[in-house]
Amino acid sequence: MAKPRKMLVEGTDDLYVVANLCVAHGMRMPETFEIIDKKGISNLLDTLSVELETSELEILGILVDADTDLQARWQSLRTILTRAGYAVPAHPVPAGTILHDEDKPTVGIWLMPDNHLPGMLEDFAAMLIPDDDMLLPYARECVQQIPDRRFSPAVRAKADIHTWLAWQEEPGKPFGTAITARYLNPESAQAQVFITWLRALFVA
Repeated sequence: MAKPRKMLVEGTDDLYVVANLCVAHGMRMPETFEIIDKKGISNLLDTLSVELETSELEILGILVDADTDLQARWQSLRTILTRAGYAVPAHPVPAGTILHDEDKPTVGIWLMPDNHLPGMLEDFAAMLIPDDDMLLPYARECVQQIPDRRFSPAVRAKADIHTWLAWQEEPGKPFGTAITARYLNPESAQAQVFITWLRALFVA
């Protein structure tokens, strides 16, 4: 029986973005790997050591938001993985980090949006919008001009992308189905980098 291959993510949107990008690129899901919604970064970090100790596990992917401090998020992961016996670089690999160890599960790490910028899933989703799209700059301008902004600057990307999604042919689609509908382009340059990392982790 094949050993389990898992991808841990922070939430439902992450799960469906990963799954739908994989399907768009011909990766069979969940046969290639199982995506597990850990329902928040705290729970993901709190249970990571336990996941790594699962003796039958073959590969573990970890996908989390960098948020406002990419290096702090990386260090939180690095501390846990180092304690588990992995040699972890001081900084994330821009194309996605993969850690190999003969005696342990292979571990892959992706910090949204692109392993070197602060941000989150919403910033990654914006990278799937064509460069010549005229609505995204206008959506950002409209959000900027809101007289009573009730969200913090840290989540501005959420307001921008959801405003943009509200203006599509079928308004308000979640990220996963927006990929299926091709509002978000699964063939974009950033999507290709992400899929290349996934293939290197789970398929190679």
